[in-house]
Amino acid sequence: MVIARSFARLVSSLNEFEQRMTPSKVLALCREREIKAVDLRFMDFPGTQKHFTIPIQVLTEASFEDGLGFNGSSIRGWKAINESDMLVVPQANTAIVDPFMKQTLALTCNILDPLTRQAYAKDPRNVAIKAENYMKSTGLADTAFIGAEAEFFVFDDVRFDQNEHEGYYHIESGEGQWTRGRPEGSGNRGYRIRHKEGYFPVPPTDSLQDLRTEMMLTLQDCGVEVESQHHEGASAGQCEIDMKYQPLVKMADHLLLYKYIVKNVAARHGKSATFMPKPLWNDNGSGLHIHLSLWKKNEPLFAGSGYAGLSPMAMHAIGGILKHAPALMAFCCPTTNSYKRLIPGFDAPVNLTYSSRNRSAAVRIPVYDPSREGKRFEFRIPDSSSNGYLAFAAMLMAALDGIQNRIDPGQPLDKDMYDLLPEELGDYPKTPASLEVSLEALRQDHEFLLRGDVFNEDVIDTWIWYKTENEVDAIRQRPHPYEFALYYDI
Repeated sequence: MVIARSFARLVSSLNEFEQRMTPSKVLALCREREIKAVDLRFMDFPGTQKHFTIPIQVLTEASFEDGLGFNGSSIRGWKAINESDMLVVPQANTAIVDPFMKQTLALTCNILDPLTRQAYAKDPRNVAIKAENYMKSTGLADTAFIGAEAEFFVFDDVRFDQNEHEGYYHIESGEGQWTRGRPEGSGNRGYRIRHKEGYFPVPPTDSLQDLRTEMMLTLQDCGVEVESQHHEGASAGQCEIDMKYQPLVKMADHLLLYKYIVKNVAARHGKSATFMPKPLWNDNGSGLHIHLSLWKKNEPLFAGSGYAGLSPMAMHAIGGILKHAPALMAFCCPTTNSYKRLIPGFDAPVNLTYSSRNRSAAVRIPVYDPSREGKRFEFRIPDSSSNGYLAFAAMLMAALDGIQNRIDPGQPLDKDMYDLLPEELGDYPKTPASLEVSLEALRQDHEFLLRGDVFNEDVIDTWIWYKTENEVDAIRQRPHPYEFALYYDI
């Protein structure tokens, strides 16, 4: 079958790449491409990429083993100043020639403690590596394939501020229906996307086609396989570029590169790209739809004769996802803004159910690929603000818990949930309505994340503390602009 051959080629190419990109060959690539600088990159705890740059002369084969020092106390959620020394260790198989920096090679790094030489527990990439290793140690599977569909917005101009005497944001988009009546250079040509009708229009209504194509081609130049790109459903500037599925850690690496390339291609054209889940009120938000399938010895484990062609293992994995969904959302919907996306009627799930084909369910089983190799399920709750390493790891751990404990996902709901009466939905649990509720769910339900030391108590506690103090409480303390519209004349 085509999918089987594609899978075999993917495994072969991954193995070949791992063997090919040794430290010595990375240095040979630098000589071949006349590289003068090396950019060392890693992910901080909340999910923002960090970097520093060294001259090419500093990078040696020993660097890939010994690492290079930096100040960990300046990274959010990490070390105190009295224990600030840490190491970044470049990973040869992540090497790319940076498409935006002159004569620069970029390397993704792991974080180590300089005294113990142990992988740092709060390094998100290390969490993802441990999740893969734990899965293998159970004997249940040897590969977790992740497909990540990350949506984003591209705007022409964005202004915002929040201080003691003002708080506002202002967004400009040439596609926005709110600009239909404005003068535009030699004349407003009137091609605007109607409310929630942004899915698949052709140019000139889709004004971002060339920009997305440049993003897609740049991703491919950097080794990220792309399946398609298109305009998404919101009325102004919403886009999606679909990457080909990869093993978990590699997919998280690709998601980080994806965000970097999308933002920089947009900036190169004087525009601004954002992965904020809900920048526009009363319109669709940006999701991160995560597809999961487990394999062992090159055989798919989710194919079977059950509901939607799934195996009992797949159904139990769905059961684990749904059971732990409120806690998972602390990592998969990790911002206060995330919960403004999760409301009925805006192409985002609000009920913890599963279904075949149904995009209003929290878990969807795609049916357009009938092959055994194509059997998977899609978790539709996460959004694009997620730290991919943590979100993918947490999702895998929930799925494994469902398999190990044979958790029953219950009955599917194969109806449009947005059109059902409240009493028809009474038996189905809802998604948490706020980040605060999800963080409390994580506090109460995280034992499944601690297995194999994938997450530990310190990681969980730090995540809850950081998100509560720096986001939940910070938002709670500040007046909202809409409160002035509601209450100023009270």
